[in-house]
Amino acid sequence: MKTLLPLLFFILFSYVFVSAQELNSAVKNAYIITRMAEKFHFQPKPLNDEFSLNIFNQLLEQLDKDRIFFTGEDIKELSKFKFDLDDQVKNRQSQFLSAITKAFTAGIISADSMISNICKTPFNFTLPETLTITEDTSYPADKKAMHSKLYKLLKSSVLAEILEDDRIFTFNSSQQKKLADSLEPIARYKVQKAFKHPINIMLKGSGGIQDAVGNEYCKAIAVCYDPHTEYFPLTEKENFESQLGQQQMVFGFNFKEEDNGAIKIESIAPGSPAFKSGQINKGDELVSVQWEDKQPMDVSSGGLKQLVDVLEMSNHDKATLNIKKQDGSERSVVLFKEKMEDDIEQNKVKSFVLKGSKAVGFISLPAFYEDWENEDEGIKGCANDVAKEILKLKKENIEGLIIDLRYNGGGSMQEAIELSGIFIDAGPVGQYKGKNAKIYTLKDINRGTIYDGPLMLMVNGYSASASEMVAGTLQDYHRAVIIGTPTYGKATAQIVMPMDTTVDLKKDISAIKTDSYLKVTVSQLYKVNGTTAQAHGVQPDIVLPDILEANPQREGDNPNVLISAPIEANKYFTPYPVADLSKIKALVKTKTDASFYFQWLKSYIDFEKTHNQKKDVSLKLSDAIKENNEVAQKIIYTASIEREKASYTVQNNSFEKKQLEVNVRLKAMNDQWTKFLSDDPYLQIAYDTMLLLIK
Repeated sequence: MKTLLPLLFFILFSYVFVSAQELNSAVKNAYIITRMAEKFHFQPKPLNDEFSLNIFNQLLEQLDKDRIFFTGEDIKELSKFKFDLDDQVKNRQSQFLSAITKAFTAGIISADSMISNICKTPFNFTLPETLTITEDTSYPADKKAMHSKLYKLLKSSVLAEILEDDRIFTFNSSQQKKLADSLEPIARYKVQKAFKHPINIMLKGSGGIQDAVGNEYCKAIAVCYDPHTEYFPLTEKENFESQLGQQQMVFGFNFKEEDNGAIKIESIAPGSPAFKSGQINKGDELVSVQWEDKQPMDVSSGGLKQLVDVLEMSNHDKATLNIKKQDGSERSVVLFKEKMEDDIEQNKVKSFVLKGSKAVGFISLPAFYEDWENEDEGIKGCANDVAKEILKLKKENIEGLIIDLRYNGGGSMQEAIELSGIFIDAGPVGQYKGKNAKIYTLKDINRGTIYDGPLMLMVNGYSASASEMVAGTLQDYHRAVIIGTPTYGKATAQIVMPMDTTVDLKKDISAIKTDSYLKVTVSQLYKVNGTTAQAHGVQPDIVLPDILEANPQREGDNPNVLISAPIEANKYFTPYPVADLSKIKALVKTKTDASFYFQWLKSYIDFEKTHNQKKDVSLKLSDAIKENNEVAQKIIYTASIEREKASYTVQNNSFEKKQLEVNVRLKAMNDQWTKFLSDDPYLQIAYDTMLLLIK
């Protein structure tokens, strides 16, 4: 026994030492974040009691969004610090961080054990049990209440999994119970795995819970300045994701893993299969992957490793990816793996001719990208690629042009300047203001235009940043009609810099290596007329109903959003004459009012606004089926609802027709594109509106 004492003492001492070391590192980084924000942030916030409370609430939200791991007793103790965090950060103190780490560690270990024990026993869905609003939205009072809440959350999730099997809605009550009982073990296993996934990340991470909480503390402080100021620790998980993205460039997307194991698209490689599909955007969630002649494989909550295994199963077969858009809608996208170098000379932007009573060009731009290797030339940026497509479309004698920026989350601002310049003569296209309050002008220096005919931009609530700049610029110049829904509302610019208060932004900082980095909002973008899309977005000239209205998720809905007053209009800004759109707006309203899709959409939005309100949830199978049937009757847009027939056919330009004749894979993706554009109710409205603009 005596021989074990030194070993036990060493282990205990090492644990305490590592914990203290990690706490000190987080405390130091927290202090540096506030110093760097004060020095570089466009609109830094004072480090006071209000900021302290914001950090407190933000950290609790990040660590325990579903209010499971902390008890009411924990919150009572931790609340003693909620107005002292500003002083804790300034004085580099660790009392709060130590206290919340201790409470969170106890809670997460308890929850891990409870989940395992609860999931050992099948759930009985004949019992009249209810998950109440109070339970769902409150911290459990104590460990006993935590167990009760976890039991109900797990049971509710298993029940939701069972209801994914559509057969259950066609059976009688006895058959429903039998089917539910047969599906329950698999559903329970899947739910248990999903619930334990974020816990395992915390428990098995390289730095343990202490490191994880410390990182979340720093992230909470950063994001309290604004939604786009972010702290980036160099963890093994992030390095792995980065390497993984490099490996998966054969499909052309990088992805990141959410805490619940869900996989979301982080970025798309220009010219890749994912990019050329036109159906995939940043923020999309991967739900399932189906290889040719195989059954679909659910990847919705299995984490990165499972996804890698699934995507590596074939290099040559066709893959159908089921993705969930940010607005909740789902799409099936067909992709083939490609070697990126084989595609390097091909255009990355996709265009079509919409052929009806008039020929209208259509160009999809899923993201803004630039020619990083030839910055001075800009020969491979998206603006240049769009210009190439326009030249092809002009050979098809188009009389109008539609550019689709829906779901385009932005990218290169320089390319946004270049793209705007394609359609206007030389002049200012935007303005920006940094920390020193000096206003700078963004200019298109190239005289002349590539296309001067009727122009329309399609946008929605996920069109952000560079997309908003182009839409706002062309709207201010009265050069294009903007159709769709108000855009996201991000008009700020960020710089990623090493965590070092001595950084000089006038010098090259790319060679500076540190253990962590900070993305800081350093300037705000303004339109040429002096207003900004920040928080409010670009307001379309012709507004269409949007599914996002059911659950708004724009920049302005973020509690840490930056709000700025307008500035003076650029004095060299000379807009084109204003077009009278009043009659066109009236005709569009008549069309949407008569559209089966938009009629359904309006009823869906109204239903969702009511349905999304928190309420008690029955955990009884029969009640859940009844509720699900009622919801389905209200919201499902099925084939039984008559779909409008497009007043155009979707055709390829002459150049691409030749490629399709010899490329089977390209043809398969093109067929998918053609069907989507033919059925797209928004494009149908856009095309019919364009006919009214063509003189």
